[in-house]
Amino acid sequence: MPCTPHIHVGPHIHVGLLRGISKGGTLVTESRPSDPGSEQSGLLLEAFDPQLFRDNSETALSKLEKHLSDLSIRGLELIDPAKLSEAARALMTTDHESVAAFDEERLAGIIDLYIRTGIQVQSPGYMGRQFSAPVPVAGVMDFVSSMLSQPASFYEAGQLPNAVERIMATELNRFIGWDPERFTMVTTSGGSLANLTALLAARNEKLPGYWSEGGSALRGQPRPAIAVGADVHYSIARAAGVMGIGDAQLVRLPLNRRQQIDVSEVRATLAAAERQNLRVFCLVASACSTPVGAFDPIDELADIAREMGLWLHVDGAHGASLLVSDTLRDKLRGIEKADSLTWDAHKMMFVPAPCTMLFYRNKESSLAAFRQKASYVFEEEQDIYTAFDSGGKNFECTKRPMIMTLWALWALYGRALFAEKIEYLCRLTQEAHDAVRAAPDFQALHRPEANILCFRYHPAGLDRKDVHRLQVAIRNRIKIEGNFFISKVDVDGVAALRVVMMNHQITGEHFRMLLTEIRRTGQELLNSEEGTAKA
Repeated sequence: MPCTPHIHVGPHIHVGLLRGISKGGTLVTESRPSDPGSEQSGLLLEAFDPQLFRDNSETALSKLEKHLSDLSIRGLELIDPAKLSEAARALMTTDHESVAAFDEERLAGIIDLYIRTGIQVQSPGYMGRQFSAPVPVAGVMDFVSSMLSQPASFYEAGQLPNAVERIMATELNRFIGWDPERFTMVTTSGGSLANLTALLAARNEKLPGYWSEGGSALRGQPRPAIAVGADVHYSIARAAGVMGIGDAQLVRLPLNRRQQIDVSEVRATLAAAERQNLRVFCLVASACSTPVGAFDPIDELADIAREMGLWLHVDGAHGASLLVSDTLRDKLRGIEKADSLTWDAHKMMFVPAPCTMLFYRNKESSLAAFRQKASYVFEEEQDIYTAFDSGGKNFECTKRPMIMTLWALWALYGRALFAEKIEYLCRLTQEAHDAVRAAPDFQALHRPEANILCFRYHPAGLDRKDVHRLQVAIRNRIKIEGNFFISKVDVDGVAALRVVMMNHQITGEHFRMLLTEIRRTGQELLNSEEGTAKA
């Protein structure tokens, strides 16, 4: 029996297959394509053919399914850029006088090359960066968004994305704890842009006149400055330069032994900045820091910020996702006192990048970042539709409907999917820390607070001056050999090996295999140096 053309949109709700809904809510009947024999108009291009789209999709899906099913241990296959460029050019058509005929083998080759040359984020050998393989259905939703092409800064262009942006804001604010009637959230393409936007809002609220008059508005007054932890993410320094504050006006707050902002030093450091004719208007806390995953003491910093009239921005690009876990939420204790929060869903919420959310405690503050009039996008008269527009609150006009991937996962699986994976990754990182401490030729540099661990290979007798160089050489050799992919970072000025656990398929045994490879590599490097010295 033929199926009735209905789509299922909820547990108990069915609606007819429609092309649209009228303003009054009346169902609009489906419009039918013209009969094959009817008069045709417009430009007919095979590249836009729906059947070809289906065939192309099946080609991609079969290759991606095989790729996702491969759980072998592998890292990054580095290819000479010249050879890669040559391979890419060989896949390009040479027919430029007319539209080239579609070549299925060419498409397959392009996809194969793309898969082969990327970081293998779903492999147990991948422990290197702060992005992960997305939950597959999130990739499906991203694919749908790409084809629908609905810019999400204005409700009329992307109705569902704007509606569910409000829904997800409400869902996640339950873990932040702000007044439901006063807070707001806007999505941005990445944490760096979110940090810049929040700092603009802070500057324009604390330093009225700067937006329209620039630095001349403060002529004769102390120079504006931003207080940050000593190892704050580089996007904050970039933002200071973009905003005209200047990198030199970043007041670096000392860190304690846990690599957190040392609360006992904050007031004295800010007082010293004031004596240097600096006016700090914003304090930035990290949750967690990129180098070692340290969480600044938000609760205490919030009290100092309030006491001194400062805006408190929390860069939670990586660690804000711990809020959805009952067991890990306390890492962000005091977050409800912050003025703004950056939260990257493409890190610990496991969706395709970018998908960043910028939260404000007071919705009025979100309007302070940008102040323009543009009749071609900003409506003169507000209504129930334009109330959902976010274009006035973010830098982007054409913005991907990035919230759709996160909302789809939340709608399908709920909070527990994220909480369980995050908790597992943090437990795994603690197990890795214990394994490092148990190995006499390794040195753990901190106790992990989330899923980032830094350590060094430090065998007995290693000269202090050689520690940095050895870690860098080990990381480079491991990367080239292609079994594991890890990163490195300088801790107290000396290089360290760094792992970021983002893949729930990784086990403690995989990490111990990595330690074995690091040890073997380190010994080979040291032995080769000894041999060279003797020769």
